[in-house]
Amino acid sequence: MTDSPPPLVRFENIQKSYDGRILVVKDLNLNVAQGEFLTMLGPSGSGKTTCLMMLAGFEPATHGEIFLKDQPINRVPPHKRGIGMVFQNYALFPHMTVAENLSFPLEVRKMDKPERERRINRALEMVQLGEFGDRRPAQLSGGQAQRVAVARALVFDPDLVLMDEPLGALDKNLREQMQYEIKHIHENLGVTVVYVTHDQSEALTMSNRIAVFNDGVIQQLAPPEDLYEKPLNAFVANFIGENNRLLGRITGVNGDSCTVDVDGGGSVVANSINIGGEGARTTLSLRPERVAINPEPGSLPNIFDANVEELIYLGDHIRTRVAVCGHDDFVVKIPNSSHHASLEVGNSVKVGWNVEDCRALDSSD
Repeated sequence: MTDSPPPLVRFENIQKSYDGRILVVKDLNLNVAQGEFLTMLGPSGSGKTTCLMMLAGFEPATHGEIFLKDQPINRVPPHKRGIGMVFQNYALFPHMTVAENLSFPLEVRKMDKPERERRINRALEMVQLGEFGDRRPAQLSGGQAQRVAVARALVFDPDLVLMDEPLGALDKNLREQMQYEIKHIHENLGVTVVYVTHDQSEALTMSNRIAVFNDGVIQQLAPPEDLYEKPLNAFVANFIGENNRLLGRITGVNGDSCTVDVDGGGSVVANSINIGGEGARTTLSLRPERVAINPEPGSLPNIFDANVEELIYLGDHIRTRVAVCGHDDFVVKIPNSSHHASLEVGNSVKVGWNVEDCRALDSSD
């Protein structure tokens, strides 16, 4: 067996405080592999952007050490770290042409003119802007400007590229298009990317792994599918995608499953993931697309009476809000290919789900 290569980036016991009292990053330990696309995801104030700024060198760590290619970089200034950066506001020089913007980081590195021109042309072709070298930033659309910013971050072949909410200023369609373009650039080049966003769908689309931050701590670090399908705590379950949350008390534990009396009525059998013992409070997590409408009697272990409160047509599915187990905000996503004649507001229906689709997690009372 061969040893796995060392990580490109390593955070060791990193803490950050701005006032000497409150830690905005608490004892962070995180490795980023060579060639990985890792996203730091979380709400505002969770510590994700601070971590990126410390890695870039724009903020000093209060405690701990950051390593790049096994070399400590806490005392290395930003311009000597060899890291590419892409910001939300593009940060292009308005008085320079596109080609001159891309040339700037190459001139700083004292590359000769033929090599600069070769790299500029390659970078512009990479982002499909080969004919835009003579334009100025004011002549570009938002999407084009963001492509130039990505090209400038890649033009000098950095080992690492950092992206801080780079698509936040774009409209929905353009943002989704850029997600795929950045993902394909990453796949084609194999460059390591650390990406910061608060947009869950963006993180799920682009990342090899996602670090979910809250209150300065990584709540879960996992591939996108695991985060969505297998959240380890109530915060991650609620933050990643849409989620039905039922609070209750554990009345029995049997191996990998438990029975929970839900506040408001109903006894649910759930998958035991992160719970206390019998009598402890818990949060049940259940994805809307895993709930069946009017299942056959006895076909599922959890079947309850419900009342249809709202129907919203969303093209590929119908978002159905029902009242069940004393909760009137329970959501079921029904594929548009499924037809349920009983789906009218005010009608009584049955809803049901499997044990493995309902995760019993820590209490979020």
